Amino acid sequence: MITSEELIEVFKGYDDPELNIDVWTLGLIYKIEIVDNSHVKILLTFTSPMCPFGPEMVAELKRRIQAKGVENVEIEITFDPPWEPSEELREMLGV
Repeated sequence: MITSEELIEVFKGYDDPELNIDVWTLGLIYKIEIVDNSHVKILLTFTSPMCPFGPEMVAELKRRIQAKGVENVEIEITFDPPWEPSEELREMLGV
């Protein structure tokens, strides 16, 4: 059975195509739910609602999670609450 820690490693291994920082560190993953051995649900946001890489990001994250043996990967997109970078992240981004 996949664990939350394994899913977090997947997220840490995938960089946002625009910011080149992994989606976990960016705080784009709002919720991880492991339903059972073959089913996980992820609540994800983007850095902006107009993110041009959104569909690509969702497809790639699904592919990477499925490569870990999870058959059914549901990724729900939300903008509530809107993404805001942390102070640490602002420093990393130089803003």
